Amino acid sequence: MSRPSRPGSRRIAAVERAVAVLEALADGELGTNEIARRARVDPSTASRQLATLAAHGLVEHVAESGRYRLGLRLVELGNLVLGRLDLRELARPHLRALVEETGETATLSVPGERDAITVDFVQSPRSVRSVAQLGRPSVGHATAAGKVVLAYARDGPAAGAGARPASPSSSLRAYTPRTIVDPVALERELRRVRERGWAVAVEEREPGLAAIAAPVLGRGGELAAVLGLQGPAERFRGRALEAAVAPLRERARALARALGGGTS
Repeated sequence: MSRPSRPGSRRIAAVERAVAVLEALADGELGTNEIARRARVDPSTASRQLATLAAHGLVEHVAESGRYRLGLRLVELGNLVLGRLDLRELARPHLRALVEETGETATLSVPGERDAITVDFVQSPRSVRSVAQLGRPSVGHATAAGKVVLAYARDGPAAGAGARPASPSSSLRAYTPRTIVDPVALERELRRVRERGWAVAVEEREPGLAAIAAPVLGRGGELAAVLGLQGPAERFRGRALEAAVAPLRERARALARALGGGTS
């Protein structure tokens, strides 16, 4: 049986110079001399590198200014890589880290039409814990993950502070005495979710359950997924819940970056 090959340790100087040229252009359009300075090569080398990269569509020459910028071929290659990424595989390390950091159950959900659907989770190691279920819908108006879907998921990118959340139904089921059933109150709640970048629900779907959730935004600013934390309301509330917000949002941002998306 043949062994899997490993990357070699020897590097090609010309390729490293080409990479340096591409990285220099990450800041926008630049002239040859400025690219040479940033890539730490002489102008003649930079010129040859740029000509080669332009021939393959990796950089573009802007005729009007005589400068260079990154080419569309990089977008095509990046899309091929992103197309192979598995959301659950990318999220799994962040779910584990959240459990280690907070001690509560971490969940990954994807947006449905009005609810969030759990597609993966890592269980809390504690003897008293919240139990997640694969495929279970998180009701839009009664759960943290569901509120994120209502606040962020809609037609078009989810960028912009003035964006309108999805309109809640005029008939909202009360699951517990704490469930928000007034559409006007829910609209206010969804605005708060967008303003602060995370949602909370304490005993709104079922007694004894508390949860927080944060959006994971995709490349176009759309809602790609929802990261959540949930635990027994007696333990996961007040300072414990507030302390979990920062790591949750950081993990959501990290997962968004891994998907090629933005921050929330």
